[in-house]
Amino acid sequence: MPSNTQSTKSRSTVAQMRSRLDDATHSTSENLQAYGSHYVAEPAQDVAGLVRDYAKDRPDVAAVWLFGLGVLVGWKLRG
Repeated sequence: MPSNTQSTKSRSTVAQMRSRLDDATHSTSENLQAYGSHYVAEPAQDVAGLVRDYAKDRPDVAAVWLFGLGVLVGWKLRG
């Protein structure tokens, strides 16, 4: 008898886990589709916005990157 009760509990637990996994998968799928349609619609504005936000959060790092890019572009144009 104990193994039958234990088997029923494990089936119930497995069913609950599958249900939670299905819910999480569905939710993730919907979110990815929403993000995908947004970033496909206006990718240049999104990239510019991400760069702008990064520069606001870390102005010293952004300044070093811009300096490095300026040196690289100037060197290539000169050469």
